[in-house]
Amino acid sequence: MHSDESDKPRTDDWSPVLKIIARDRDRQAFARLFDHFAPKIKSYGMMLKSQHTSAQMAEELVQDVMIKVWLKAHCFDSEKASASTWIFTIARNCRTDFIRKANRINTSLTADDLWPMAEEEEPFTSLHQRRIEKNIHTAVAQLPAEQADVLKRIYIDGKSHSEVSAATGLPLGTVKSRVRLAVSKLRTIV
Repeated sequence: MHSDESDKPRTDDWSPVLKIIARDRDRQAFARLFDHFAPKIKSYGMMLKSQHTSAQMAEELVQDVMIKVWLKAHCFDSEKASASTWIFTIARNCRTDFIRKANRINTSLTADDLWPMAEEEEPFTSLHQRRIEKNIHTAVAQLPAEQADVLKRIYIDGKSHSEVSAATGLPLGTVKSRVRLAVSKLRTIV
């Protein structure tokens, strides 16, 4: 049996750098991380197709994200996610916060504000996004119905744990437990 490159586990080059930043507050390591991720975060900010998209907003997003990365590097756990996944989760949350603040003038937040439409993206990005979505839908379909339902309500409908608890009549602890179990199962499936 022969092994090729695709059989080898991917390595995350940035996890050790994040650990150094957390442990030593190493500014040179942070500068390398910043130089690598800042352009990617700025591009992510510019993907937002709304009235709030601007180069200034994207620059602010980079600053907000990288400040949080510096301050929260000690919270990073390479067992739970890669460095890039962790950083882009922070970026997504910062972008959502920015949009919510900008939309406080009686406009509602739409799904298009949070994730650009596929037809507005470059072909490679669109294909990559469709593959990710297909993998997620396939994985969620393998979950028990009650876990999938809670995940969809929280991550697709944007409901809080408390709102899901109230809507379903489930105790809050049960909702949180189902989310935790579902996410754990998804990690093994995906």
